[in-house]
Amino acid sequence: MLTLKMLRDDPEFVVKKLAVKNFDARTIVEKVLALDENRRKLQAESDGLLAQQKVKAGEIGKLMKEGRKDEAEEVKKEVALLKEKSAELLAKADENNKELLDNLVLLPNIPNDKVKPGKGAEDNEVVKMGGPEVKLPENALPHWELAKKYDIIDFPLGVKLTGAGFPVYKGKGAKLQRALINFFLEENTKDGYMEVEPPVMVNAASGFGTGQLPDKEAQMYYVKLDDFYLVPTAEVPVTNIFRDVILENDQFPQKLTAYTPCFRREAGSYGKDVKGLNRLHQFDKVEIVRIEKPENSYAALDEMIAHVEKLVNMLGLRYRILRLCGGDLSFTSAITYDFELWSAAQQRWLEISSVSNFETYQANRLHLRYRDENGKMQLAHTLNGSSLALPRVVAALLEDNQTDGGIIIPECLRPYTGFDKID
Repeated sequence: MLTLKMLRDDPEFVVKKLAVKNFDARTIVEKVLALDENRRKLQAESDGLLAQQKVKAGEIGKLMKEGRKDEAEEVKKEVALLKEKSAELLAKADENNKELLDNLVLLPNIPNDKVKPGKGAEDNEVVKMGGPEVKLPENALPHWELAKKYDIIDFPLGVKLTGAGFPVYKGKGAKLQRALINFFLEENTKDGYMEVEPPVMVNAASGFGTGQLPDKEAQMYYVKLDDFYLVPTAEVPVTNIFRDVILENDQFPQKLTAYTPCFRREAGSYGKDVKGLNRLHQFDKVEIVRIEKPENSYAALDEMIAHVEKLVNMLGLRYRILRLCGGDLSFTSAITYDFELWSAAQQRWLEISSVSNFETYQANRLHLRYRDENGKMQLAHTLNGSSLALPRVVAALLEDNQTDGGIIIPECLRPYTGFDKID
């Protein structure tokens, strides 16, 4: 959430920068500023009424001491009227402040200066490519055919049990899932991330804290009876560990990693995007989250990108890194780098990680602050990244490592799988 100070100091800057995200902010900014002005006016009136009440209370005490009870009773009536006005004013202030917050949360995060304008994914910048060239055997198969051939992922059974987008992993397919989760967690902890195991359901306050609510409510699975949401990513519960927390200056950085199943409705997805493992409603993902002081957050972002790149290189997969344009940048992000793997069998790129810096946007919603060297309260910066999301990693592993004699398991995974080939 943007701060009121940012809007007060330079509203034109906010409008101009949000236009990079193809967001016309002028009407909302003007409304927020008007509500903020009214808020301060109501506060001044309220302070004035309280001051009058305090003066009148002193008069009542003085009159009572002097035995002038009738006059004291009249002043008490005046105080009662002042209290009634104060209550009315408080109700107006509460209504005004609620409307202010309701409008303020409609404004997305300000994009970093490196983020270029653009309409969508087609305008994203490729900043790096790496990994080996992929040479497939003749008659190479896409991963959904390989899954059927080796009986490792059962898509029809998932439809029977739940519905489309909920595959069943079997045998070596299930072991490969577990191996990837363990491999990612182990590499993350080696890099200084503390492993946590969070709940996979969160309350509305957690959804609001990281920006999923109210922006992405339609994409989340909701448990109405308990008013809980199934997590779309471990980012939500892990970042919310720091909700309403004040960190000391020497408690940085905070580095956490977590595995969770993730649940997304993926409304509007269709065609080749939902084939096989390309887009699921339930999938496994390992996440990394960092809480940083503002002056260190972009160095931390570079470290996170390098860490994810190391994982992809260890798996021996062809990849590219993109810096998202304004039109493809999420509501809450200041800057995001996507990792994509090349699926040679499908002849397309598959996104497997987003690494983002949210600067103070989430921290403001979370009330996540720290005391600086001078003891002054400041908002921290939050960052997160997929490290990694499994489905499309599995898709690329199966497709790119297929041979006439089976699917070769990358060497780094063999200590976790217990086998070197799926055949």
